Amino acid sequence: MNLLNEIKNCVIKGHINAQSRFPKDMIGKEGVEELVSKAIDENISVDNILNDALISSMSVVGNKYENGEIFVPEMLFSAKAMKSGLAIIKPYLQKNTLQGIGTVILGTVIGDMHDIGKNLVGMMLEGAGFEVIDLGVNVTKEKFITTAEKYPNAIIGMSALLTVTMRNMKDVIEAVKASDLNTKVIIGGAPVSETFANEIGADGYALNANQAVRVAKSVIGK
Repeated sequence: MNLLNEIKNCVIKGHINAQSRFPKDMIGKEGVEELVSKAIDENISVDNILNDALISSMSVVGNKYENGEIFVPEMLFSAKAMKSGLAIIKPYLQKNTLQGIGTVILGTVIGDMHDIGKNLVGMMLEGAGFEVIDLGVNVTKEKFITTAEKYPNAIIGMSALLTVTMRNMKDVIEAVKASDLNTKVIIGGAPVSETFANEIGADGYALNANQAVRVAKSVIGK
């Protein structure tokens, strides 16, 4: 197995480094951090590390999740492993490579303090090459709009876990439409449906984190 495949395998398994306590069959073995550093020392292109090991591995992880082969905890470990490798190669990346394929402004809507799903979506988007501006939870429509003004080519991604807060998504979409912004808005969350997304005028709906990546790519034509 070559070094890029070893990195990819570690990301898929969620193995960050030799000190990691997960997964059990990898304890004490080199993880993403050690292998990425070794790849850099061996002059393997950071673009190849990014695309052929880190990003490609998260595509595999997303498919495994959708097929029911892994669940949210395993997916989170993989996403954290990918981010640990990304942090090492960032200083070596060319500026145009680092900018990625697009930007997503991510947040849980006003009144809602849940963030596990949002965080997972953010990690998957980063793993796919997006820059993520995470506004956190309880985000007002004003915060979404002012951030979109700073990043005019970005997508807004909104999450809600409560039926009483998902209605606040409509306020953000209406504010976007009332502005001069040409910003696409995608939504998701446990109580949210495609029917609801269509009702409030969202540009896209994702059932899960892996779908969020596909939807984000589709609304920007990637």
